[in-house]
Amino acid sequence: MIRRMLCTATIILTAVSGTAGTINNGTWSPSDCGAEPAPPVVEQSSVDAYNQSIKAINEWQQKANAYNTCLINEANKDNAHIAKTANDEQGRFHALIEKIKSDTDNAKAKLDRH
Repeated sequence: MIRRMLCTATIILTAVSGTAGTINNGTWSPSDCGAEPAPPVVEQSSVDAYNQSIKAINEWQQKANAYNTCLINEANKDNAHIAKTANDEQGRFHALIEKIKSDTDNAKAKLDRH
């Protein structure tokens, strides 16, 4: 039983890592969003430097928004996949329990008739 659960967990994690994000040392991260854009520094040395840093911030903001949208989409995709896989496994396991109960009840009824 424990071996089956471990195999199921391995299959789930393998499927999930192939679906969107990855789990490494217990930390989830997106796999198809590229690197998180590094935030720019606000320059204060001169008006021109400040204006250039504001331009860099505006460019970073667009990249950061795209990265964040990708991250959210991957996380949602993984969450949906994990929930579906877990629900399917619970359903399979519940059906197994019901079958064993039915087989036990049928065997008991058959033996009670003898």
